[in-house]
Amino acid sequence: MTERVTVPTDDGDMPAYLWLPESGTGPGLVLMQEIFGVSRYIARRGADLADAGYVVLAPELYWRLDAAALDETAPGAIEEAMGRAQRLDWDTTVSDALAAVENLRHRDEVDGRVGVIGFCFGGGLAFNVAAVDAPDVLVSYYGSAIPGLLDLAPQVTAPSLHHFGLADDYIDVDTVARIRDAVAGRDGVEFETYEGANHAFDNSDFGLHHPEASALAWRRTVAFLQERLPIA
Repeated sequence: MTERVTVPTDDGDMPAYLWLPESGTGPGLVLMQEIFGVSRYIARRGADLADAGYVVLAPELYWRLDAAALDETAPGAIEEAMGRAQRLDWDTTVSDALAAVENLRHRDEVDGRVGVIGFCFGGGLAFNVAAVDAPDVLVSYYGSAIPGLLDLAPQVTAPSLHHFGLADDYIDVDTVARIRDAVAGRDGVEFETYEGANHAFDNSDFGLHHPEASALAWRRTVAFLQERLPIA
């Protein structure tokens, strides 16, 4: 079941969604939205992670724009979503995401351990958060902002799992290789690529969905979380 909650920030309460595992308690995961917002797809992933045993918090990171999640299938949705992302102040959005991490850490349902997981826009944001905070794990799906954040790579010390398609229209193969070089070589880093998979390949509501890559990446994600952020 999804619960609407709020996360306090210096500028007011940020809306968010909360999913609890069947046990009611466990390690926490802050789920950072794709460019469309906390969409139906992101909500399904929140429920999936709760089914795996995690307390999941998904902040509505477009809250300062007073904008609801977009329907990925609607005409013009990608253009509107990109426009929204460009109107956000990146540093303020990082601060909002950090507030969500801190809020989740101190929820009664959470055992003190908190990781971050993000998709697309959220994949890059989660990477930035992992560089300035100390989450227990990082999972990033095709983080669109990561190419511009590689100077932060040495500061990302949490065990991390990165997923990238090798047919990504927004992050080309050379850029994927550059990201791999920047993050690889440290203990706890896993870097997975998927032949024929475009950007947003995990989103089953979007036209670039790649079912095989999505299923494989999700199995790897759950296995990584079970190893690095185990359910007590």
